[in-house]
Amino acid sequence: MEFDRRAMLGAAASLAAVPAWAQASGTTARQRTISAMMTDEPAHLNYPLFNTRIMQEICGNIQESLLLFDWQFKPHPNLARAFEMTPDGMRYTFHLRPDVRWHDGVPFTARDVVFSCGTMLPQLNPRSRNAFSHVRTITAVDRYTVRFDMKQPFNAFLLSLMASSAPIMPAHIFEGTDFRTNPRNFSPVGTGPFRFNRWVRGQYIHLTRNPHYWRKDQPGMDGIYYRVCPTSEQRLVAMESGAADFAMADDIDTVVNSRMMANPNVIGRADAFNGTGEITVMEMNHRRWPFGDRRFRAAFMHAIDRNFLVKAINFGLGKVATGPIPSNLPYYDEKALVKYPFDQARARALLDEMGLKPGRGGIRHRFAIMMIPDGGGHWTRGCHYVKQALSEVGLDVTLESTDWPTFSRRSGNWDFDVDCNSYGQYGDPAIGTARFFLSSNIRKGVPQTNIQGYNNPEVDALFHKAAVAVDPAEIQKHYSRLQHVLTRDVAMCWLFERQPMFFYNKRLKDVIMGPNGPADGFGSVKLA
Repeated sequence: MEFDRRAMLGAAASLAAVPAWAQASGTTARQRTISAMMTDEPAHLNYPLFNTRIMQEICGNIQESLLLFDWQFKPHPNLARAFEMTPDGMRYTFHLRPDVRWHDGVPFTARDVVFSCGTMLPQLNPRSRNAFSHVRTITAVDRYTVRFDMKQPFNAFLLSLMASSAPIMPAHIFEGTDFRTNPRNFSPVGTGPFRFNRWVRGQYIHLTRNPHYWRKDQPGMDGIYYRVCPTSEQRLVAMESGAADFAMADDIDTVVNSRMMANPNVIGRADAFNGTGEITVMEMNHRRWPFGDRRFRAAFMHAIDRNFLVKAINFGLGKVATGPIPSNLPYYDEKALVKYPFDQARARALLDEMGLKPGRGGIRHRFAIMMIPDGGGHWTRGCHYVKQALSEVGLDVTLESTDWPTFSRRSGNWDFDVDCNSYGQYGDPAIGTARFFLSSNIRKGVPQTNIQGYNNPEVDALFHKAAVAVDPAEIQKHYSRLQHVLTRDVAMCWLFERQPMFFYNKRLKDVIMGPNGPADGFGSVKLA
């Protein structure tokens, strides 16, 4: 696909405005510095508070987790050098590394784990809140030993300690403060391979090498620049010119994926986000009429050709989503699902049934869809298609553009009719799926939770039973019933299962080391 001359000139002008290191291609400084991109700036760098992909991509280099997971999702030591669990699954003991220091020089100890997992993460992170709700007590046995005693067995407990779900935060900085307003949200301190150095608003975030990192052979690079590159044309030029080393997930528009794959200087990975298990969705605010009516949500689903979304909007990357659990992950049960094929006549009939008759101009109802910020890429194209499809059944949609801080604030405060987003399972439905449907996770001011206000006591009970069951057949039984109830209720509008791509310059190696991808940081990256 060719871009017009004005777009290319604009992209070139943007690249000329980046820090001097980006101009010095071939110099030692450039060779040992990673250049990455941001479609938009995050509101802050408090990892648990807004645990989205851009936060994971940046803060995964700063904060670390107790465990790392391999491609088979088996746990391996990280900040915890060893761990054991009792046969009944009621106690987990973690033995921490004694040679780890926070970036400000303070020793990392059991206090940090107790604070993070017992206080900060449950308050701020919706995935952590559900996981740690199964924990009775967290005890610092000694300076470098932490014990988790469970209320009942929780079969996804170890997976809940993945870096993208449970980053360990510094107690000496956050304990006793307002987590949302702590000044360190803008200059974070971690234990990871890279340290925060500088944030120039509107331009870049700079991380530098942690010279005291506990893995003696890491990091392999001297620093990382994350620079704002707001349009898909700019990001394409940055990768093709070599000014950028990484293009993560939504950085490259799917319309030019084939062009990137054909570039001999670029390596593409389709497995970098396997740990996420991601579904593109639209969420409705059930507090506002008519979105709380199941018939309206069903009509919405019937009105949209989701095959068209996959093939024409996302250029074949992914597949139609049929429910809350991706089809390629454990516990998916196609037989349990209530499905909503593309059928605009059925959509009109459902709207008629609930009293939404066509008025002047054939319009039945007007509402707004808040779009996820993507600089005019496939998210924007998808929303424009949805707007057109809904107009054919009499629904008049206004599309609202936002930046990330606004999107986060409005969605967390329930200030929307409908929004679009993309959510992951993170290895198990108890971690990544339950958070959107549990009534206990309806928490105003906290994004990435049950912002729709969906409330079903049977669903609450089923998620609990599935999470604490030991027998695989019993776990499957509960998740099969959950899939039936949630799709019957159209608890969320599931559009398609995503397969985000990760591109990187061939000058680098050891970039993606496991299914958690960029969220595990880039400490292992080195020159090829």
